[in-house]
Order: sequence, then C-alpha cells, then structure tokens
Amino acid sequence: MNEKKIIELKDVAKSFDGEIILDHISLDIHEKEFMTLLGPSGCGKTTTLRIIAGFVTPDTGDVVFEGTKINDVPAYKRHVNTVFQKYALFPHLNVYENIAFALRLNKVSEEEIFNRVEEMLAMVNLRGFEKKDVNLLSGGQQQRVAIARALINKPRVLLLDEPLGALDLKLRKDMQNELKNIQRQTGITFIYVTHDQEEALSMSDTVVVMADGKIQQIGSPTDIYNEPENAFVADFIGESNIIDGIMLEDYKAKFSGQIFDCLDKGFLKNEAVDVVIRPEDVDVVAPEKGMLQGVVDSVTFKGVHYEIIVTINNFKWMIQSTDYVAPGQKIGLYIEPDAIHIMKKSEYSGMFGDYSSFSDELESLGDVDALEEEE
Repeated sequence: MNEKKIIELKDVAKSFDGEIILDHISLDIHEKEFMTLLGPSGCGKTTTLRIIAGFVTPDTGDVVFEGTKINDVPAYKRHVNTVFQKYALFPHLNVYENIAFALRLNKVSEEEIFNRVEEMLAMVNLRGFEKKDVNLLSGGQQQRVAIARALINKPRVLLLDEPLGALDLKLRKDMQNELKNIQRQTGITFIYVTHDQEEALSMSDTVVVMADGKIQQIGSPTDIYNEPENAFVADFIGESNIIDGIMLEDYKAKFSGQIFDCLDKGFLKNEAVDVVIRPEDVDVVAPEKGMLQGVVDSVTFKGVHYEIIVTINNFKWMIQSTDYVAPGQKIGLYIEPDAIHIMKKSEYSGMFGDYSSFSDELESLGDVDALEEEE
C-alpha cells in the first residue's frame, strides 16, 4: 500500500479485571484504506476500535495519529467518527436533522448545511427522506442515516463496529457493496469490525485476523484465504481440512500415509507441520485413480455444490464437488501440488480442521454465540 500511515498502534495492551483483552498488538493503518478487524467474539477487535476512538485508554503502548501520540486526546477531539451496531439516532429529530446535527453544533451556515446534507443523502441513497421520522425507517434505512451523520463532518477515519449485524442477509449484502462504494467515493479510511468472514473478504483492502487478544495475520483478502499463517486463520476464514504432516524436504510433504509434491519450501528436514487443503481444491476421482481413498460418510446439497464428508485414516475430510457421490461409496481424492499449503505448527494445531463433529446446526449455534456482544 503506497498511501501514508494515518494511525499507528504501537505495542498496545489492555486488561479488564485482570483479564488480558489486548496482548501487546502493533498495527499500521493507512490513508484511504478499508481495513477490517476480524475475529470471534472476545478476541479484542472491538476494544482495539474503542482505543482508536478514544473511548478506552490502553494500559501500555501508544496510539499515534499522523505522527502525533494521541493517548490522552479525548474522543471528541479526535478526527474519527464511529458507527455502532445500535445506530443511536436521535428519536426526536427527523432524517435531515439527524444528519445535520454535527454541523449545527459547529455553527455551520444553513446554506452549507443544506448542501452537505443533500450530498450525504444522495451518497447513501436516501434522497426524498429528509422529513421522515427516523423511528419509522427500516433497519437498513436507519443504518444509512447513521453512516451519513458520521460522514458529514468529513472525519479522517470512520470506525464501524459490526454495523450490519442487525440486518437480514440480503440487506447486509447490499449494504456491504454500498459501504465499499462510499469508502471509495470519499477516500476516508474505514476501520471495520466484524466476526463475519465473508463480509471481511468481500469488502476489505486489508484484513487483520485476531484471536485471544493477539493479531494472528495481516494481509489482503486473497493472502489471508490462500496463505493462512496458522491453523486458527485457516479454520476461521472459510472451510479447511487441516491434517498433521511432515515436511520431508523442500516441495515434498507426507500426510495421510502418502507423500505429495507441494510448492512450499524453507522448512526443516522432517519438520512436523500443519497441512491445509481447502474443500474446493480436492478432485473426486475413481478410487484407483486417487492419491488417497476413503468412504463417504455424508453428502449435503448446497445449491451450487455437494458438501461431502469422507473418512480417510480416521480423519474426516470435507470436500466440495459439483459431482454427486453416495454415502457409503468408496472414492479417490486427487490433490494438485498448488492445492497443498504448509503451515508451521502453532498453539492452535490439532484444534481445527477435522470434520468429525461437523454439522450445519453446530455452525449456526456458533453464529449465535458470535453475535453476543464482546467487551
């Protein structure tokens, strides 16, 4: 990224009631960047956002804005605005007055207020809603008012804390596209917090994956998906088979009892590693043509593809294929070298990537947990 740094977090730590929430994180955020802090509930992403906003003071470390330390600068004096999941609109003011609020506080002329409110309404697709009662708007419309209100005084940085969490799926998708367009139009730096992987991948220039108060990986959406740094990132971003393996030498890995060519190098000879293979990168073939063979446990139709769970050497793989296979059928798996990604062992090794307990019901329970508010 060529843009200059606008915010730097330097070795920032924060505890609440003796519990470490942020464990000495450092992060550079650049001008005009759409950065997403992504992670499960309780990982520290919202606390990071609140420290940037000035609502929370770090125990140690520095927050730097354009080269100046701002640890002690109060929230209202920072060049940042925040949009929350609960939109906090003023119920007694109509749409126009909600959006105009910050300009009125700053004694801006009526003519300029009118021009800037109209510009904002056009940007968030709410022209003609000026006189509407905000209590009668849909969730998506209220969200747009909140975004317009936050942008009208042209902050350098906009912080968004799970702003689409309360919207239904289709509306979320529409608003994701709109937010990305607004960010491009305005050139304002967006820092976005979510636990939704798809949201992070589809909107961001940079994704920061967090867990247990630490930054696990920073990269572009494609880097994070294709080159996860550890088992946590591989599991959290999309589906992954994560198998114990050994790096025999450069470009040669052994796992599931077989030796495979891969594109990875730079590991120790015979180093124990985690092997990541995405479900969509496995080809289902006849058993005798497969590098591995296994018996199909279950098949679920997902609209575009079938999700196949297959047992190989007591490990349950997930495969996504457009070809139907039947439960109980023996199949072969064919895996190209570029589908095999080798990762260093980490504290998360052995915790993810086997689909023994996989079910859609468990997945949706996880989503409900993640919606619960994090500190």
